Amino acid sequence: MTAITEAPPSPNSDFAFVDGVGLDSAAAYRLLVGCVVPRPIAWITTVDSAGRVNAAPFSSYNYVATSPPMLGVNVALRAGDGAVKDTARNILESGEFVVNVATEATMEAMHASAFEYAPEQSETEALKLALLPSRHVRAPRLAATPVQMECRLDRAVTLGRGVNTLYIGEVVAFHLSHAIYDGKRVDSAAMRPLARLGGPFYAALGEIIHRPMLQRPPGGEGWTGPKAPPAG
Repeated sequence: MTAITEAPPSPNSDFAFVDGVGLDSAAAYRLLVGCVVPRPIAWITTVDSAGRVNAAPFSSYNYVATSPPMLGVNVALRAGDGAVKDTARNILESGEFVVNVATEATMEAMHASAFEYAPEQSETEALKLALLPSRHVRAPRLAATPVQMECRLDRAVTLGRGVNTLYIGEVVAFHLSHAIYDGKRVDSAAMRPLARLGGPFYAALGEIIHRPMLQRPPGGEGWTGPKAPPAG
């Protein structure tokens, strides 16, 4: 394991210095998952070559493009033996996956699906997760979640030293509960999404802070016109 080296203390510094050059994977992971927070959770369903359904959560995830809509999910090799995880193998073999949005209501089931089940065992069967058929992909959707996004793999990009691979998928269908979608906008507060923090911690939305948009986003969502930010 690479030691974390800190710069000599400075009388004018309130910061610990950690050199990222040559930092080993375990130390880098601890720092990144503690610093990059909160992280949305992609609860991914896939199907293997035998037709078994896999469900697993990943928090190194976000949208990466809007035209067309695309999501990016980083899946690392298994920490214990360096093997490819079931989700990654299924995505590569089938070229398809579904991202289900984890919520406060689904937290326990989502967390339980992170357990390393044997490849021949389906998490959805073991945890008795109800499934819904997808429209464009073979992988099913998780019925308990209010948002499900069907994806087709666009590309898989191996990163860094080869431990991590970024799977980029085009969203070919959105499934949105009427409880959180009015036909135009998704009510994120009503969705009650769950976020990941470092270590064994999750977070809910908490306080929601409103500020006017300062730049026009695609589609004009939340846009009320140009306004200069307050001075100071």
